[in-house]
Amino acid sequence: MSTDTHTGMRTQARLMLMLLLAPALLWLLGLIVLPHIELGILSLRARVSPRVYELSLSQYLTFVDEPLYWHTFVRTAVMSILATAITLLMAFPIAWTIAKLVRGKSMLFVMCLIPFWVSETVRTLGWMILLRESGVLPAFLVWLGVTPAPVEMLYHDATILIGLVYTSMLFMVIPLISALESLDDSLIEAAYDLGGNGWSILRQIVIPHAAPGIVAGCIVVFMLTLGNYLTPTLLGGKNSQWFTEQIYTQFITRFNWEQGAAFGFLLLGLSTAIVWAGLKLSGQRFGEVMQRS
Repeated sequence: MSTDTHTGMRTQARLMLMLLLAPALLWLLGLIVLPHIELGILSLRARVSPRVYELSLSQYLTFVDEPLYWHTFVRTAVMSILATAITLLMAFPIAWTIAKLVRGKSMLFVMCLIPFWVSETVRTLGWMILLRESGVLPAFLVWLGVTPAPVEMLYHDATILIGLVYTSMLFMVIPLISALESLDDSLIEAAYDLGGNGWSILRQIVIPHAAPGIVAGCIVVFMLTLGNYLTPTLLGGKNSQWFTEQIYTQFITRFNWEQGAAFGFLLLGLSTAIVWAGLKLSGQRFGEVMQRS
């Protein structure tokens, strides 16, 4: 085959690849890259007059000078990390059961998927119906004699964590199942034959093998939790002190787009820093984690 033919085939392959990637590239450019560039420009300007702006870091200085803002910022980070850790602890045995211990994997996976067939709003409202003072669970506790009167279970940090874990559980289970299914059962049997116990096998074989799935799930859950607005607002009430609520207030309530853009970039920087730290601590690489899980 001649050189010209090889060159033509390569050119056609490249054109076909570009055509296939064009929708994804346009989506990334139009909905992610350009909006972030615009937000970056907004966050670095200050309004001098109704139509005059100047380059300024005043929006970021406002965040530093106002205790409410950075306190909410830190609280959101801590609660998101805690919700991610709880989700991992609850999802790991579920994923192990689906991947290794039962035959009806499809049925169990569908059971995990069913709650996500409805919108997050409906699921969160369901928790409100269960936990509010006049709801199902407080009335049931009174009927059992546990409490003398209905107790308000909404608007607490524990309630927010319950909602966050519930709404993000599936995104932890899926990568864990993918990672655990590739674990050879003969390795575990050999470890037991050599005198290993459950804890040592979990620590030395199962967790290292599932590390890419664990890291991938934690990244997805943490990002979803950190940027969640609906669940903390509905279950935590006006005093939820979630940073996305501050962003919403700046954009929608106060029409201060410059301040809202600065808050958005601060949240983006926080998520990037924590994900980077998690990858460093776990010894994983982002590309390998996404590829293997």
